Amino acid sequence: MKLQQLSTLSLLVALSLGTQAHEAASGVSQNGFDSAVRVQDDLFRAVNGGWIKATEMPADKSRYGTFELLRDSSDARVRALIEALAAQPQTAGSKEFKIAAYYKAHLDTAAIDKAGFTPVQPLLAEIQAIDSAKALARWLGGAQLRSSSPVRVFVAPDAKKPTVNGARMFQSGLGLPDRDYYLKKDDARLSKAREAYRDYLVKLAGFAGEADGSAAAGRVLALEERMAAVHWDKVENRDPVKTYNPMSPAELAQRAPGFDWNAYLDAAGLGGMTSIAVAQPSAITGIAKLLAEVPLDDWKLYLRLHALNANAEVLPQALREASFAFNGQALSGAKVEQPRWQKSIGEVNGALGEAIGELYVAKHFPPAAKARMQALVVNLLAAYRDSIDGLSWMSAETKKQAQDKLSKYVTKIGYPDKWRDYSKLEVREGDAFGNRQRAGAFAWARMIAKAGKPVDRSEWGMTPQTVNAYYSPLANEIVFPAAILQPPFFDMNADDAVNYGAIGAVIGHEISHGFDDKGSQYDGDGVLRNWWSEADRKAFDGIAAKLVAQYDGYEPIAGKHVNGKLTLGENIADLSGLQIAYKAYQRSLGGKPAAVIGGYSGEQRFFLGWSQSWREKAREERMLQLITTDPHSPGEFRANGAAVNHDGFHQAFGTKEGDKMFKPEAERIRIW
Repeated sequence: MKLQQLSTLSLLVALSLGTQAHEAASGVSQNGFDSAVRVQDDLFRAVNGGWIKATEMPADKSRYGTFELLRDSSDARVRALIEALAAQPQTAGSKEFKIAAYYKAHLDTAAIDKAGFTPVQPLLAEIQAIDSAKALARWLGGAQLRSSSPVRVFVAPDAKKPTVNGARMFQSGLGLPDRDYYLKKDDARLSKAREAYRDYLVKLAGFAGEADGSAAAGRVLALEERMAAVHWDKVENRDPVKTYNPMSPAELAQRAPGFDWNAYLDAAGLGGMTSIAVAQPSAITGIAKLLAEVPLDDWKLYLRLHALNANAEVLPQALREASFAFNGQALSGAKVEQPRWQKSIGEVNGALGEAIGELYVAKHFPPAAKARMQALVVNLLAAYRDSIDGLSWMSAETKKQAQDKLSKYVTKIGYPDKWRDYSKLEVREGDAFGNRQRAGAFAWARMIAKAGKPVDRSEWGMTPQTVNAYYSPLANEIVFPAAILQPPFFDMNADDAVNYGAIGAVIGHEISHGFDDKGSQYDGDGVLRNWWSEADRKAFDGIAAKLVAQYDGYEPIAGKHVNGKLTLGENIADLSGLQIAYKAYQRSLGGKPAAVIGGYSGEQRFFLGWSQSWREKAREERMLQLITTDPHSPGEFRANGAAVNHDGFHQAFGTKEGDKMFKPEAERIRIW
């Protein structure tokens, strides 16, 4: 039976535990191996090649692997929880009622189709009623999280005073994934996506009632191309110093004239802020110029088409199908739409995520898992301390600063200590469009209420049912939601070697983000400041440059290479996380050799576990989008790129000259 025909639970069992008894103990999934490939030549394909060959990607997926399998599992668990709520009468206004009503309304496409475009008409009428530059500024400021905008603002900890919430402003508003899709006219793949976008705009114009859809699409595409031309690129946007430019509203108006910034900020609820940190000053200046120069009718057309696109999932079938043809097929290569129930899970997670998370952890996250994760984190942090002390390229004073930062790390595991209050969010039965609009307005009101106030460090940036993890430089915290703490990343029944190679490396990865090229510019209190000596920073940058060159050499699809500068932070975190996890695993052995299980030593199982955690395959359209916009390298290069620099990998598998994974010891890149 092909893997995609198995149930999600069966897939997870097959992926993480394998089919043989020794695999249940080791956590190594040998049924995914490719016996024709040696680990010494290609760690990723040796461990995952059999799975890649045997697995036909599900038609609704553009990328498929470990993360997608776990996300499907998490969604299935959430579905069961919500459908149990929906099957019983719930008290009106309770969070249980809101979860069930929101889900059922979004799921009911028959009712959505019957309502037609009537629900969106008030929003389109608002846009059409804009009659002046000031009115445009007011509408853009007031429509935050309800529609697209060429400029966005949000509230977050201030980079220089991270205990206080400040206002930030950044470029936005493109319908294609990145500026490159507009500006690289000689790239055939990007040009194909751009033409698909033009076709989609023609359809959107028709839904908006435009008589000449082609002409309308041309106007919007020309406007977005002008926006793209002033946008900063993805590499520039990674620089925390360059993207921190605080200015008063008066200074903003002076530096970006032609737009009524006071009207915009007032409508956004941020009129009282005395400072706004502008991420891309030249882009904001350029966008303000466009807001002044481009005819008002073109901006209104742009906003109407984007409003339809943003709300396509809660509008009639013809629009949903057009949206999928572009956003799903053209941009990512998916063959069919994701099941409606799963889209509805995503929608309700976005609106009521922590209310669902409270139910999720009660059923699916045992206290023992949290306790074991806490022990792993303690070991990883201890290994990191030792590693910093042993650095040959860093001076004693900078090491002292690094250790101070590490000592202040905050760890969050599983779920928040206090749950978000959704009492002010109004959810109505059978009103999918209205629920989405009210959820956006609720989230916005909740965020701007924090402006100028102390930061609540107990808040989480992800829900417990999210399969992911993160590091926040402003809070100096590492966060691991419950849903990632399951096989193949974390297996309570598996040998420690694979757990250290998988979730241990994830922990190490998140710790290392505090010391990557970006995170290392914040101190232990989350303040953006330089705590490095000039010589130490120069040494760090020199090592990082070698990593950039290594990843620049990887070519996921013909003619398209990984962007080593865009992915540098994640590659540093992968490299350093794997190094630290290995040291932590060795510490855990207490000087005793690990048992041989399934013919593999503990050290070998560590790297096999690392590789299988990056098991994935992707369609070319999705890969193009990822290597253009994603700061993460593709899984194949995450698995191999870090391992090839690891002394432990070469020792464990006895690599030698002539092996494709062999790298001379003197050339191996070591940072932390």
